[in-house]
Amino acid sequence: MTNRFSSMNFEIITERLYLSMWEESDASWYRELVGERGFAKPTLDAAHEKVISFRDRALESGISLLTIRRKDEGDFIGYCGLIIGRSTLEEPEIAYELFQRVHGNGYATEAASAILEAAAATGRRRLWSTVRAWNIASFRVLEKIGFIRHHSISDENGELVWNIHDL
Repeated sequence: MTNRFSSMNFEIITERLYLSMWEESDASWYRELVGERGFAKPTLDAAHEKVISFRDRALESGISLLTIRRKDEGDFIGYCGLIIGRSTLEEPEIAYELFQRVHGNGYATEAASAILEAAAATGRRRLWSTVRAWNIASFRVLEKIGFIRHHSISDENGELVWNIHDL
């Protein structure tokens, strides 16, 4: 899949965080993170396949979710990055998910801000984010980094709010 955009930077360092490409060894903590969603945890094999697919898609598309590790502690706390998701390669979605134990420390905002810069550096002009109406914490992060509500739809899982950010 070739496109008119540069590939995003797959290694980003912020004041407190280190964002990088997925490694196969990330499968175990990714499995734990998914388990916090309230559904059954994927098997280690399924998590391993997912992590490999993140890497493969990054090489194909030039965008990716990146792992987030705290610089001082060295621990993995989640992921943040760009995905096609419900949008397009030209106007991808920003996505993030962090372990509940680190919520409320500004890590999602810090990581998402860095991803906005990385997206702009690829030549993109607009990003989207889709968030379920109940996810107040994600709306706060999006508001802090300059997203505005665009429209919403309802499906079998409830209201889905589309947010937009012009870079």
